[in-house]
This record gives sequence, C-alpha cells and structure tokens, in this order.
Amino acid sequence: MSTARAERLVNLVLALLSTRQYLSADRIREIVPGYSDAPTDEAFYRTFERDKTELRELGIPLEYGRNFVYEQVEGYRIARRDYELGEIELSPDEATAVGLAVRLWDSPELTGQAQGALVKLRAAGVEIDDQAPTVVEPKVRTESAFGPLLAAVQNGQAVQFEYRRSGSPEWLMRTIEPWGVVSWRSRWYVVGHDRDRDAPRCFRLSRLNGKVKTVGKPGVVRRPADVNLLQFVAGSSGGSDDQSPVATARVWVADGRAANVRRRGRVVGRDTAGGTEGDVIQINLYFPESAADWIAAQGPDALVLEPDVLAKAVRERLEAVVHGGVR
Repeated sequence: MSTARAERLVNLVLALLSTRQYLSADRIREIVPGYSDAPTDEAFYRTFERDKTELRELGIPLEYGRNFVYEQVEGYRIARRDYELGEIELSPDEATAVGLAVRLWDSPELTGQAQGALVKLRAAGVEIDDQAPTVVEPKVRTESAFGPLLAAVQNGQAVQFEYRRSGSPEWLMRTIEPWGVVSWRSRWYVVGHDRDRDAPRCFRLSRLNGKVKTVGKPGVVRRPADVNLLQFVAGSSGGSDDQSPVATARVWVADGRAANVRRRGRVVGRDTAGGTEGDVIQINLYFPESAADWIAAQGPDALVLEPDVLAKAVRERLEAVVHGGVR
C-alpha cells in the first residue's frame, strides 16, 4: 500500500470515529485529506469505494444511515463500541500459539487475514512472538477456489463452477448452495446442496476448473443445523461426489478407539464384543473393495457385524498379517 493511500485511510478512520453523525460522501470529500485531489467526481467515488472495501477487509465496521428521516442521502460513521477492542490477556503459551497459527497458512488470502489479526493484537498491547523457533514448521495449503468458496459460505450465496469427476475427462457446470469448506486427508472439499441433483454433495477443490462464480443474492443459503460437514465428507470415503452408497455396513468399535471408523458413519447402538463395551457404527460404503483395508487396520478395535462378505474380507487380511503375509 502506498504512503498516500495509507495516510488517507487513517484520516478516514479518524474522521468517522470522531463524529456521532453520519457523514455523507460529499462531506467526507471536503474534510478528509487525500480526497480533494480527485480530478473528477467519478474518480473520487471510485477511490472512496476502494477505501471502504479496504476498511471492511481490515475488520473495521462501517455504519450506514441518515441523521434525519427526511434526508435523501445516507452517510457513514464508525461506532466506537464496535471498533475498539476489549482487554485481551494471553498467557505466554497462548501468545506463542497465536504466533504459530499466523505462520500456519500457506495461501495469500489467509496469510493476509492472519497478519491483520496479528497487527490488531499488537495494537491492543499483546506481545506476540511470531518468529519463535519450532521443531516442526506446519503449513496448511489451500486451492485457488478456497477463498471464493469460503466467501460464498460466509455470505450465504450460491455458486457455479466447472467440475470433473474422478476418472472422467468431461468438465460439467455445477450449481451448489455451499454449507462449508473442510479439509479431509490433506484435501479440501466444499459441501453443499447440489441444485442440479437436488441432493447434498461434496466436491474436491482440486477438481474445480476456472473461477468460482456467485449466483443469486447473498443471504439465501443456510446450512442445515443437523449436518456435520466433516462426517459427510468422511462418509463419502474421501469425497465421492455424484455417487450413491453401494452398500451399508454395521461395525462394532471399542469405546474410545477406532476413530477412523467412527468418522465415516454414525452410532446406531451399543454392543459387547469379547467382553469389551463399544458402539455399533453404521457406515455407507462408496468403495466396498477398499473398506476391508481400513477396517482391518483397526485390529481388535473394530469388528464387522454385517455384511458377511465384508467381515470375511477383513478376517482374511488379519489372518494374512498373523501368518506374516501382506495383502
């Protein structure tokens, strides 16, 4: 950001904080240094719109309104109650964790937001060491569609994008009402209501082509209260969009164990196996041929109750391990 633009934004914030009345755009042009240099009205309004967008991205809340009912033009101000931070107290460990979180994201959109949050905390008097040495340097990488999809979720707005199913060379246009963006097994997915198929679906972000386009008005998309996004993606066996379950399995899992199995289904009952208490998990299988592998990996903590063909496949894998073989 240029020095002149930064000074203009600071002056704009000071002016809007210093007034109880709403200031019209014309009045702001008169009193805020930096706007009077605009050669035309069009140039001023273009600059003013950019500055308002910049303030919103910085998290500065702008209020719109009129001082009197009969006024025809709306004005702007910043309410101190919404702008000023309350007292923030972080322990040394918490402050270190915040600094580590800032270094976590490896995408331009989220890096900027993280750095903005860091500036606000430091302005509030919180000392954050974002350069503290760590044994592990974590990174969370995102796809290019991550930012637009996350914005659409926050705005409650439908989106359109080109998408290619796994194993298909064809790109198809999809229109969905996004409920959220989640990460599963190092991949990002958007979950929502597919308008074309009139059903909930999840889509892997790495299979999107081109730009994400918003559709319709903001505020019309609402996430159902009973939907667990991560469970939905996990239950799709890694995000199998446009696909119905091939089969259903019931698996007993020991209490507090077999988290990989639990994430893929829902608890439908209780049972005992070998004297050990546990839950019965019902799982929708999209790729039955691979289910035996990840169930067998749980060892004695998971037991297939049905179907018999899956139980037999898991048993064969466990017997192969016992006898020193690898399947």
